[in-house]
Amino acid sequence: MSNIIYIGYYFKVQPLQPAVEILIAELGYAGFESFVENEDGVTAYIQKEEWYETILEDIQILNSNEFEITFTFEEIEQTNWNAEWEKNFNPIVVDNVCAVRAPFHDKFDTKYDIVIEPKMSFGTGHHETTHMMIQHILKNDFEGKTVLDMGCGTGVLAILAEMKGAKKLDAIDYDNWCYLNSLENVERNNCKNITVIEGDASVLENKYDIIIANINRNILMQDMATYISCLNKNGLLFLSGFYNDDIPMIQKECEKHLLKFEEKLERNNWVSLKFIN
Repeated sequence: MSNIIYIGYYFKVQPLQPAVEILIAELGYAGFESFVENEDGVTAYIQKEEWYETILEDIQILNSNEFEITFTFEEIEQTNWNAEWEKNFNPIVVDNVCAVRAPFHDKFDTKYDIVIEPKMSFGTGHHETTHMMIQHILKNDFEGKTVLDMGCGTGVLAILAEMKGAKKLDAIDYDNWCYLNSLENVERNNCKNITVIEGDASVLENKYDIIIANINRNILMQDMATYISCLNKNGLLFLSGFYNDDIPMIQKECEKHLLKFEEKLERNNWVSLKFIN
């Protein structure tokens, strides 16, 4: 992996939402594979071998009159990432129970202590959606459960679920970088029950007591029926990766498949929902 070169695009966006979410979705379709949101907009990364000069021509939101979006880009060597994260990644503590930190941080005196080397993967706990999913896991019973972490990013949610007693877990992400990073983090946290899989919803074949899906709204809507078909009776479905305004659409799709809404968490207009089968 050390010889892979990335192109990094630095987008400044005004106003931020919903422009950033739309921009990430469109860039994802164009081949960009990793994104880091920040207070000015979003940074997006694509492997140099996948990049071409006119790659942004089909990104429709860049032509929208509703948002002001500017960008610069540069070539980045992937080997710089550990140093970048070490400069910018601060530890977090969720509800005084679960700490998420990097290997270079001191250990926290919390019940659950998760060590993550995030690199370019999504899921350090800093983003609102990951934070809320951690809260859901902390509040619910995972003892002896089978669990799917769909769109696992760094693997942090699957790792916490195993720490809470889950007996068999699948952590799946279509992004090769996330797949490799999850493998590293699973080993780093001495997890024994997690199988990391590279792929999307098309690889699902097992049944689960609990499904965690922290993905953008469009993919959730596209694959919801597949997720629900893999959910055991009385199973729990935790969803995040979308905003308050998206709730009616998400809830309608879940109720169409006879799921019952149970709980909503909200953090800076991002939301996370709990359903029961």
